[in-house]
Amino acid sequence: MIRIQQAVIVEGRYDKIKLSSILDALIIETGGFSIFKNKEKQQLIRRLAEKRGILILTDSDSAGFKIRSFIGGSVPPEQVKHAYIPDIFGKEKRKTEASKEGKLGVEGVPTEVIVRALEKAGVLCDSVAEPSRQITHADLYADGFSGTADSKANRALLLQYFALPERLSKNALLQVLNTFATYEEYKAAVAEIQSMKG
Repeated sequence: MIRIQQAVIVEGRYDKIKLSSILDALIIETGGFSIFKNKEKQQLIRRLAEKRGILILTDSDSAGFKIRSFIGGSVPPEQVKHAYIPDIFGKEKRKTEASKEGKLGVEGVPTEVIVRALEKAGVLCDSVAEPSRQITHADLYADGFSGTADSKANRALLLQYFALPERLSKNALLQVLNTFATYEEYKAAVAEIQSMKG
C-alpha cells in the first residue's frame, strides 16, 4: 500500500474501490456531476484541502476534466495536486460497452499506470505524521455514535459539531474525524454533546 498525505478526490465508487487497493489514504468520491450541486461535499473538499491538501484523480475524458476543473477552481492552487491518467482506449470489465469517448477510466487502468501518475504528481515521497492516538470504531461505539438505540441521533450531533456532511458512512466518518480532529478534540466534542443532551 502506498501512503499519501493528501485526500484523494475521484469521480465514483468504482474508482474509490480501485484506489483503496493501492493507497493508504482518505479517498472521497464526487458522485460524478452531482458535485456541482452538493454544497456539503464541496465544503468538505475545501476543508480537506486546507487541512492536508487534495489530489485530484479523475478520468481522462471530458466529464473527468470538467469535474477536475470545478474542484481545482474551488480551492487555492497551493492546496491541490493533479494526477493524470493517460488516454487508454478500451472497456472496463464490469461494463457492457465502452464509454462515449472509448477511454478507460481510473477504475479500468492498470495499477502501474496509476502509480506512475502519482509519481508524476509528486505525491509518493510525502510523509504522514502519525497521530499519537487515532479515533477508532470502538470509540464511536463506546461514546454512543454506533450500535446503540440513539446512535443515529448522536452521530447527527457529532457531524453537526464538526460541520461535516450528514450522509457520511461510519467508515468515512472515522477517516474524516481522524483528518480534522485529534483524539483529545474528539473527546472534547463528545463531552460537549453529552452536556447538550443534559
